Amino acid sequence: MTSTINMMKKFIYTVIFIIGCFIANAQDPHFSQFFSSPLTLNPAFTGKFDGLWRLTTNHRDQWPSIPKAYVTTTASLDFPIMTKQLPEGDLFGIGISGLSDASSNDALKLNYASMSLSYHKALDEDGFNTIGAGFQGTYSSSSIDFSKLTFEDELQRNGFTPGTSAEYTKGLLPKVNYFDVNAGVLFSGSSDGQNNYYLGVSMYHINKPKVSFRNSSTTSNSDWFLTNRFTVHGGGSFSLGQTTGLSVSFIEQMQNKSNETVLGAAVSMRAGGLDDKPTNLYLGSWLRLNDALIPYLGLEFGDLRIGTSYDFNISDLKAVTNSKGGAEFSLIYIKHPVEYKGIPCPKF
Repeated sequence: MTSTINMMKKFIYTVIFIIGCFIANAQDPHFSQFFSSPLTLNPAFTGKFDGLWRLTTNHRDQWPSIPKAYVTTTASLDFPIMTKQLPEGDLFGIGISGLSDASSNDALKLNYASMSLSYHKALDEDGFNTIGAGFQGTYSSSSIDFSKLTFEDELQRNGFTPGTSAEYTKGLLPKVNYFDVNAGVLFSGSSDGQNNYYLGVSMYHINKPKVSFRNSSTTSNSDWFLTNRFTVHGGGSFSLGQTTGLSVSFIEQMQNKSNETVLGAAVSMRAGGLDDKPTNLYLGSWLRLNDALIPYLGLEFGDLRIGTSYDFNISDLKAVTNSKGGAEFSLIYIKHPVEYKGIPCPKF
């Protein structure tokens, strides 16, 4: 019985792998808490915060009812530089980031490392309103573990026997590497120095890198390219009173023939702390249209903010996933100097 279950699991992982190959040609790894992963959203966010340096990390486990179906982790570190040499209100940012995405029980993996640069120009003497642009270069590596792939017609009475997988993997490369270019622009504004609103546009895979596991020396028509991902996003943070606030955000992403729209908000409630570093509790929800409801819980204290969310499927996919979409966790740490001037920046 155990052997049969294990064989069925291998078959399920293979199905997920095949689906993942099609998805990989149309859609990047993504986060429901897109607002907590700035450098995968828009390179123009690099260094655009009020502090000395910023560390962010996100982890997502999609479809947990199927072990290790899609597991994605990212981390980034960015900071402003040349702060004393630039005009008042201007900002020059630099950052590094990395991502690891594994699917089909680790059969298909994607890893990449990026370096980002951005420059923001103040539009007024207070620096409340800025316009900026960012650029990002990425080196990526994708790999397939063929030993974890098993197909239905290989299932025999006495277990799995070699067959389709050997034919399917013939002429395939176990690993491919490529270089990627991304860019974006961002407007950030404030009406009173306390609130903030922002609007940005970004494009990833500008150079449409070739990404194919098929060996061009043994197969024909092996040129597969990673299509552009175009993103429009925006949001803002506003005070509702002395102890409460509201954070709103949205994102619209388009890649190949796929698109995604997510929008929502969270209310912050002060639970203590100092005036310049309050302890805040965030409660809210986002909605991925025609797909999932995403409740969100966050806690901010000192320089640290952590968040957790969970996708509940509301589409027809819920019959397969038992309405379980994916658990996600985020962490943002911004190091502030002992004394600093608060400048309105996009807040996540």
